[in-house]
Amino acid sequence: MLTMDADTHIDETEATWDWMTPEEAAFKPTTGYPQNYDPSRPSTRYWIIDGQRSPRPIRNDQRSGTTLETRELLDPAARLRDMDARGTEVQALYPSLFLVGVTDTPAIEVAIKRSYNRWLADRCAQSGGRLRWLCLPPFHDIPAAVEEIRFAKDHGACGILKKGDLEAGHWVNDEYFFPIYEVCQQLDLAVSFHIGSGTPDHSSTKEFSAKRFMLLGVPPLNAFNSLVQYGIPTRFPGIRWGFVEAGASWVPYLVYQLMRRVGRERLRLDDGQETYTYKDVSDIVRLNNFYITCQVDEELPHILRYTGEDRLLIGSDYTHADTSMELEFPRLLQARADAGDIPQSAVQKIAHDNGVAFYGL
Repeated sequence: MLTMDADTHIDETEATWDWMTPEEAAFKPTTGYPQNYDPSRPSTRYWIIDGQRSPRPIRNDQRSGTTLETRELLDPAARLRDMDARGTEVQALYPSLFLVGVTDTPAIEVAIKRSYNRWLADRCAQSGGRLRWLCLPPFHDIPAAVEEIRFAKDHGACGILKKGDLEAGHWVNDEYFFPIYEVCQQLDLAVSFHIGSGTPDHSSTKEFSAKRFMLLGVPPLNAFNSLVQYGIPTRFPGIRWGFVEAGASWVPYLVYQLMRRVGRERLRLDDGQETYTYKDVSDIVRLNNFYITCQVDEELPHILRYTGEDRLLIGSDYTHADTSMELEFPRLLQARADAGDIPQSAVQKIAHDNGVAFYGL
């Protein structure tokens, strides 16, 4: 069975910034190292952007199951060979650096995200459509963001990356983002809420660890809640909304909360906008055109009651050797189906068909 890997990553590299103009040279990210850095035993490093540090991990090939050439797209053909070996038809590519906001300076954000988008478009153009990427719009500058989204659509992107918390000083339901949603609907691009935060955070490693769940894990859940509560999908019914790398165990909880809050009957918002009518527990996900990535070891029989078989997808988290990584998800999903734990029909949908549908491939 060929799979559609709905959540993979790339590691930004020096070449990522080659598309910055001479006028933007002062904004170019540079690499920094701790004072006690030992090149023979590398431990950590960081990007310096707008005078602040942002993580630039040093990864282990064996632990991540990847190589420098495949992580940094130094050799796109090598990544395709790795995909062939794993039975992967298509990968959706997310960033590593930009999972948390890196600057609140509009000119810097525009420069580095424009360069990232062009670098990734160039790398993926060599894949024959098998490496599909998520555009990074510079949300501090909406006209520039719209321009980037249009460029992305013309150069192989399958969606945009959005954060579910405060981003560019605005929340998901704010009219500030409506021009973004409008162009995504017009161009048939998915809007994906990956774990991470739109607000820059340069706190110490210890402090970051203490708030990691709130900073990274909660924003997609907040986006899910806000979209439903404020009826955003009814304004933009052509958009497919995704919630990526947060698992799916939270869906029953939020569906319960929302159905109590908005009621089972049609609700008219303050401005006269009507929301959908929710009667069955699967209606919120289905009617709002939501797609959610799951993990293979979650309580999928229970979760499927709230999502249906057509709205769950899955990714390997390729390159990131953390708790979300699941390089063997096709085999593990099939094993659950063979054990009678989930329907056989769900395997093909979760591992391939739903990802293709969400990203519009």
